[in-house]
Amino acid sequence: MSRARFRPACRVAAVIATILAAIPAVADEEITYLLPAPATLPAFAPHMIALHKGYYAAEGLKVRFVTGQGGADVATQVGAGNAEIGGGIGDTAIIVRPNGVPVKAAALLGGGALVQIFIRVDSGIKDIRGLKGKTIAVMSYQDTTYYSLLGTLANFGMTKADVNAQAVGPGGVVQLVVAGTAPALAGVPEWGVAIEAAGVPLEWIPTRQFFPGMAQVILASDATIAKRPQVVRGVVHATLKALAEIIADPSAAADTYVAAVPQHADKKEQMAKVISQYAKLVYAGQSKLGEMNPKQLAELQDFYLKEQIIRRPTPVAELYTNEFLN
Repeated sequence: MSRARFRPACRVAAVIATILAAIPAVADEEITYLLPAPATLPAFAPHMIALHKGYYAAEGLKVRFVTGQGGADVATQVGAGNAEIGGGIGDTAIIVRPNGVPVKAAALLGGGALVQIFIRVDSGIKDIRGLKGKTIAVMSYQDTTYYSLLGTLANFGMTKADVNAQAVGPGGVVQLVVAGTAPALAGVPEWGVAIEAAGVPLEWIPTRQFFPGMAQVILASDATIAKRPQVVRGVVHATLKALAEIIADPSAAADTYVAAVPQHADKKEQMAKVISQYAKLVYAGQSKLGEMNPKQLAELQDFYLKEQIIRRPTPVAELYTNEFLN
């Protein structure tokens, strides 16, 4: 190219560069992800790892995690449009949709159940049947931990009348078992690890062996699914990417989690045990990561209807969607 032709070309290129520089960069879409408990709890390790490693940002999302007041509150707020995405357990939509809350599960975070039964080794209780007549700590009588206990007992022909279930809140369940006031509890893996860290050996019994309980789910409203599917898909893909890493290498994931949530830096060994138990008992076991099982949902809903936890059933197809897994 001659110098005469080169100079105009340079001027054109400079003008184009100036125009492009003046165009603002497309910002990440800001969304609110409402969680039923503080984001710093290890139950939300997949979310914190995904945030820390930039997986949400890679999906074009700027995620703001906010703490709600339990799963029902999260579902209500998401259904009302006050948050784009929410966190719950697999039974959340079963419980709230009959009340007119239009939310459904967009991904299931594992093939196991969140709730486990923990029994003090020194109690002499060998199995679930041995819980008859015993005190069992639960967080609340309107909580999945309690419902899972009822379902597990029902598998052995027992009801709530056969045990002394004590609802004492998330801190109380650990204290009751450590003190020996209750020989058992129904709860999440971090409670079991906390009790063992206090020097009390436990027998761990997964409720999933006896009851169609579920892991946590990603919740979205019908409106968000219809109008902003790219947001739901981005959250699902980013969270499942972190979940897959936890399943593949819990130890490495625990290191990443502590880096993401430095409040736990002084409990690194304990957090590693929690993450390992989640990987084994809660997250593993899905043939396709994130997939909801309609048969399992139907069985769980039937039990809730029988126990009058819900007054009427919802068509199972309205409780979930697997469309965002691909």
